[in-house]
Amino acid sequence: MRQTLGVIALMFLALPGLAQDSAQDSAPDDTEITATEQAVDVTPVARDDEIDTRITGILLATDWYEALAVRVEDGIVFLDGRTATEQRALWARDLAAKTSGVVAVVNRIRVDPKVEFTLDPAIDAVEDLQQRALVALPSIILAIVVLPLAWVASGLVRRFARWSLNGRTRSPFLSDLLASIIALPVFLLGLYVVLQAAGLTKLAFSVVGGAGVIGIVIGFAFRDIAENFLASILLSVRQPFKRGDFISVAGQMGLVHSMNTRSTVLVSPSGNHIQIPNASVFKSIIENFTAVPNRREVIDVGIGYDDAVSDAQAIISRILAEQDGVLHTPEPMVLADSLGVSTVNIKVYYWFDGASISPLKLKSLLIQRIKQGLTDAGLSMPADIHELVFPQGIPGVEAKVALGQEKPQAPPRPTTEPAAPREQIAADADEDLKNESDLLEEQLAAPIEGDADHDLLGS
Repeated sequence: MRQTLGVIALMFLALPGLAQDSAQDSAPDDTEITATEQAVDVTPVARDDEIDTRITGILLATDWYEALAVRVEDGIVFLDGRTATEQRALWARDLAAKTSGVVAVVNRIRVDPKVEFTLDPAIDAVEDLQQRALVALPSIILAIVVLPLAWVASGLVRRFARWSLNGRTRSPFLSDLLASIIALPVFLLGLYVVLQAAGLTKLAFSVVGGAGVIGIVIGFAFRDIAENFLASILLSVRQPFKRGDFISVAGQMGLVHSMNTRSTVLVSPSGNHIQIPNASVFKSIIENFTAVPNRREVIDVGIGYDDAVSDAQAIISRILAEQDGVLHTPEPMVLADSLGVSTVNIKVYYWFDGASISPLKLKSLLIQRIKQGLTDAGLSMPADIHELVFPQGIPGVEAKVALGQEKPQAPPRPTTEPAAPREQIAADADEDLKNESDLLEEQLAAPIEGDADHDLLGS
């Protein structure tokens, strides 16, 4: 009985120690356990002390570890200690795993990095840069020699191309642009040789191919600018007008001042500068009044129904034949056009030299002389008749008639109107028909931003 009680007491006393050992065994352990890939022999190839001695000797020879402790039990290697880097801790684990007779490795070497003030990394970087520079020195020398030669060669080709195109294109800008396009491959060839010699073959193809990609990207980003630039090139090729021509384009009229890579500049008859984008000019209908100097104008004349149309035609034809500014070829035409409310409408077609004669002044002079000629011949030019209807009678007058205060009056009889006085036409009117474009010379000579270097119309 006493022996039984003693055994039970000893069991209670041993329970705390067992619980503590069990807790320690179950506690999480951050040690690294690595099993080797080699087969485990039933009879050990090497003894544990031999494995211990071999691994310890190698690790101590490196002088990378502090407080190193190696223990081997039944082929399992336990590594303890401290080292400066993670790579060294892994190297010790791999060394132990490769040792003959080792079945597993428990790596408990802690990484304890040391902070040291040293210039070794900077020195190593400088030495590496120096080595790279020495290796790249031949390519640098080749680039210094080839690129300037390629640049000079492209310049010579550009000058020769421009000299060859001189006189074959009407626009200096177009000649310069074509010469630059011809010379560009020469410089690109030199750049390709340099990159190829440096071993940058892929970069060489990327530069050549990337130029097109960059051009596409820039074209989308600056679509309006690119559109105007291309339109200026096409206008330079077509040359639909030249400096000083009087044109009508995009709803504007005026003398052509200049054309740059962005816009075409007109001088309006009022003397104002009008800048029109080249894209709009290229896509619009262009009416050039100066390209062929002969121009035709029309004057509308209305005569009374009691007058003979043939008499009016004869009078107007005689006035046109006597007018110096009117061309005899093509022959002027005086044609009946329509029957109006109170007049027979006649259209007068005549031609004149638009380069030297002002259309406004000539038309004004012809209207004066036609009006005077018809008046002298007794032909009337009545105004339009407007009929006014008062369904309720004229206010005030009907009341007076009803009261007998006023008698109704008969409509007045038409009376013959006295002849209009003869207008005095200036004797020097024929001499004052000079085109007013000469008055805009000052506006034509005024510089516009962007035209000083590249006037696509030339001089």
